[in-house]
Amino acid sequence: MMQEHEYLTHTFEPVFDKDSKVLILGSFPSVKSRENNFYYGHPQNRFWKVVAQLLGREVPQTIEEKRTLLLEHHIAIWDVIESCTIIGSSDSSIRDVVVNDFSKVLENSEIDMIYVNGGKAYELYHKYVEKQTGIPAIKLPSTSPANAAWSLERLCVAWSVLMEKLI
Repeated sequence: MMQEHEYLTHTFEPVFDKDSKVLILGSFPSVKSRENNFYYGHPQNRFWKVVAQLLGREVPQTIEEKRTLLLEHHIAIWDVIESCTIIGSSDSSIRDVVVNDFSKVLENSEIDMIYVNGGKAYELYHKYVEKQTGIPAIKLPSTSPANAAWSLERLCVAWSVLMEKLI
């Protein structure tokens, strides 16, 4: 059965605080993330494994552990899109994009580096947001299970650029 396009709005807040130094952006929450009401909720998404490995920490399991891991290491996360039309979790199906307003996060933190998780997030950030923030984004390979060509090891190597800003 073909899935239909649905118009959806992002339902959870960015994770950041006044000490956040880097912002990692996804495109829009997956079906699993929307069900869990938190970022990178699909069990096959390697985001939490990559971040934990880079930081030398255990992979967080609960939302509270995930939030704590990020904030203790001055990492903020959010998504480029506030609302869009999408089929399931498919980035390639995204249309009718309304982007988030990044001023609240950027004005209330120390963020001066923005990384994007995957090509679609990069494309959307560059097209709609970069002029507004004045901060060019650094594209990282997607941690999504759809990016099966990238092993966990390769992802960790590519994502290690994050550490330059956090040390």
